[in-house]
Amino acid sequence: MRASLLQVAVNEDEPVESRRRRVAALVRDQAGADLVVLPELWTTGAFAYEAFGAEAEPLEGPTHEAMAKAASEAGVWLHAGSVPERAADGTLYNTSLVFSPSGELAASYRKIHRFGFDKGEAVLMGAGEDLVTVRLPDTVVGVATCYDLRFPELFRGLVDAGAETFVVPAGWPERRRAHWTLLARARAVENQAYVLACGTAGTHAGVPQAGHSVVVDPWGEVLAEAGSGEEVLTVDFDPATVAGTRDRFPALKDRVLGLDRPRR
Repeated sequence: MRASLLQVAVNEDEPVESRRRRVAALVRDQAGADLVVLPELWTTGAFAYEAFGAEAEPLEGPTHEAMAKAASEAGVWLHAGSVPERAADGTLYNTSLVFSPSGELAASYRKIHRFGFDKGEAVLMGAGEDLVTVRLPDTVVGVATCYDLRFPELFRGLVDAGAETFVVPAGWPERRRAHWTLLARARAVENQAYVLACGTAGTHAGVPQAGHSVVVDPWGEVLAEAGSGEEVLTVDFDPATVAGTRDRFPALKDRVLGLDRPRR
């Protein structure tokens, strides 16, 4: 498979609609890839809390429309990062959208772990409840978002649901960049899965972003890593490596704790 991670720069001086058009063009430029991934909350910025309410949109809002069209025109699977979703009851969610190459919405995921420690996203947005996987032709993708990366039990649940590749869009701050790479590698090693972690560049509400999107293989080896600025990170990887790794080193079969036993 070929994956392209679009490490979009989110800066306050660029209007949201302008960035939406620009990102749609970047997606269209990835024709020939199998999977394209965008970062978390790239329309607003993950730390631009005051903009969440004003820029929130329904699930089938302007970002859905633009990204569905871009995915279809490029002929790619598109994890369109996440947007601030306003549900019918008015609740805000940090919601990821995944589109098929025909532009159909294949899945949506409301972020379960909200960041902020009783402020910011943690109080402004509701928490999702459901684990989400998406079956692509060559791999099963488990969907998680940013702060979720710190909670290994979520990824165990995704493995139990069949995930072989984790896609993690994020708006991760530069001051904790070391954790970003460490946790991405840890989730890959302990679950014997690929991790495609796509961050943002730029500055969100005064918070410099880490960038350094990364692709990690099931042995924890970094296959590709971006720098700190806006960049397209493209990597070829073999999904069959997951089954081979789990076969040769069947650590997942020795799990003892937890409610669900992995498939044998």
